[in-house]
Amino acid sequence: MSDKRPRRTFAVISHPDAGKSTLTEALALHARVITEAGAVHGKGDRRATVSDWMAMEKARGISITSAALQFVYRDHVVNLVDTPGHSDFSEDTYRVLSAVDSAVMLVDAGKGLEPQTLKLFRVCALRGIPVITVINKWDRPGLSPLGLMDEIEQQIKLRPTPLTWPVGEAGDFRGVLDRRTGEFVKYTRTAGGATRAPERRMSASEVDEADVDSWATARDEHELLTLDDADHDQQRFLAGETTPVMFASALQNFGVAQLLDLLLDLAPAPSATAGVDGTLRQVEDDFSAFVFKVQSGMNSSHRDRMAYARVVSGTFERGMVVTHASTGRPFATKYAQSMFGRETNVVEQASPGDIIGFVNAQALRVGDTVYEGDRIDYPPVPSFAPEHFVTASARDIGRYKQFRRGIEQLDQEGVVQVLRSDLRGDQSPVLAAVGPLQFEVVEERMTNEFTSPIRLTRLDYQVARRTDADGAQQLSGFRGAEVLQRTDGTYLALFVDKWRANNAAREMPDVLLEELPAGGS
Repeated sequence: MSDKRPRRTFAVISHPDAGKSTLTEALALHARVITEAGAVHGKGDRRATVSDWMAMEKARGISITSAALQFVYRDHVVNLVDTPGHSDFSEDTYRVLSAVDSAVMLVDAGKGLEPQTLKLFRVCALRGIPVITVINKWDRPGLSPLGLMDEIEQQIKLRPTPLTWPVGEAGDFRGVLDRRTGEFVKYTRTAGGATRAPERRMSASEVDEADVDSWATARDEHELLTLDDADHDQQRFLAGETTPVMFASALQNFGVAQLLDLLLDLAPAPSATAGVDGTLRQVEDDFSAFVFKVQSGMNSSHRDRMAYARVVSGTFERGMVVTHASTGRPFATKYAQSMFGRETNVVEQASPGDIIGFVNAQALRVGDTVYEGDRIDYPPVPSFAPEHFVTASARDIGRYKQFRRGIEQLDQEGVVQVLRSDLRGDQSPVLAAVGPLQFEVVEERMTNEFTSPIRLTRLDYQVARRTDADGAQQLSGFRGAEVLQRTDGTYLALFVDKWRANNAAREMPDVLLEELPAGGS
């Protein structure tokens, strides 16, 4: 019998170093999944976060891959998808956003809206994903709360509707005013923020003398917000017109319990999804799922490959044979797992909104659909326009077999885009990326995972445009340009700068030169 508990599936997104992985840990801690939250660097006695596992992530203290965590809270099944924060990994974040129903946007209280935050807000708006905003790091000196509300409204054109309001200025975080109940929620620090922070709810008459002044300021600002019509409206939130706002410190575990409750109370549940032909697949229809990520190298003891899929409709049951939409061939699901960071468990059943992993699914690619019953094919995730290009070659020609296998694997995962041409041959493909950090991931994984150290040589191209076979032929002699073909068959015309690209468009108006979605910050 399928699990009928309600689902909430969301992503945590932000600018680098705003505290995504720390918040992910804190949410899991509050759901009593783990007893002690980790920190990204694992300093002292505090563990590294369960959602960051790659060696480069631990060394740099950033999330490079996305991690899926599933837990139960208040009789809901929560699917939390952590994402890369660095703009160099925008494509992975975009893929994740194709698999969630809502997003938690983390804003650093001391820095406000940063470039990557703004970009991700726009992606959410483009996909119609409702956004809950968390002002994080209120335990440190920062901007004024009213100033932050103005910044959100002016820069992202969403009306902020705070549900909690800080008691105490940034750096002196005493608790929050719950704007729905009028209560003071007072927080108590724990050692290193490693355990769930105790909180006490009290009425205005119970506020301690030490907190009276801070409480009075919070009450005055709360009344200003009410007069300014900044109260939550569920329909406007779901329509993408407003963003509920909360104040928190993920590191201290302050405000995290309220965020979990808010997600369950306000965030949308899974709903009907349209296929490429416009056909709507209702959540109660036959099983279907959408692959949004492929990842290997999670287990250093043996070669593994996991295809992460979002269940869109129906009930998944382990062992069922489904149809792979892009090939029409049957696909057996004997090995399916649920994820908690690097840890995996065999999953017997899954419902719409759940994230499952198909193990060693060599046939599955990012964007693929699998289904049972009536055919459905969900729209693919578009690739971003690469801005950085290198040629790759094996340092040891005797390890060319490993080199070729590694490049093919990283291409299938979407770590980089791999471009080829008859002129360049197969031994030195061109790697294309949104940001240069992607090349560092390639170098690290090719050396350690595929035992084939590589040599990367930078190319001067900066601009890519989509073209076709006719365009490739006409551009073959154009100075400062080169046409290569991506693995999916797409022709990309590379130019050394925008001037050359625009000049080619002027000189050859009949040639297809289409801009791709921008991925940079």
